[in-house]
Amino acid sequence: MGELANCPNCNALFVQGIRDICQDCYKIEEQAFRTVYDFIKQRKNRQATIAQIVEATEVDEELIMKFVKEKRLRASQFPNLTYPCEKCGKGINDGILCGSCSSELVNDLQTQEKIDQVSARNKQQEQSESHTYVSYHKNRNNY
Repeated sequence: MGELANCPNCNALFVQGIRDICQDCYKIEEQAFRTVYDFIKQRKNRQATIAQIVEATEVDEELIMKFVKEKRLRASQFPNLTYPCEKCGKGINDGILCGSCSSELVNDLQTQEKIDQVSARNKQQEQSESHTYVSYHKNRNNY
């Protein structure tokens, strides 16, 4: 069962279930989607960018990017629908990072993993070398 929440758009109280916005805002969002989709499904507008769609339909840019991120508007059908990479801002149409930022992140993680392995090996080696004990008897005269 859903829980009570405030709608992030209008602050109205609603039962949060499948959607993260209230029913009224959902209807407004669906109307905006229909407006955008009707605009870009026309053959002459299929190459439109998000900025051009905003200008023509007056639908908020963030809402259009949300439709693209949710894959309601597919880049395979509309190739110029891109949103910025979270790291560098380059236009992408899938995920949150572009290919180069993703590769850079993977390389950084692999480098950090190697550093951690070397550190663990050094620590283990130090521990194995420090287990040498010497017994010393102060009052013993048998040398």
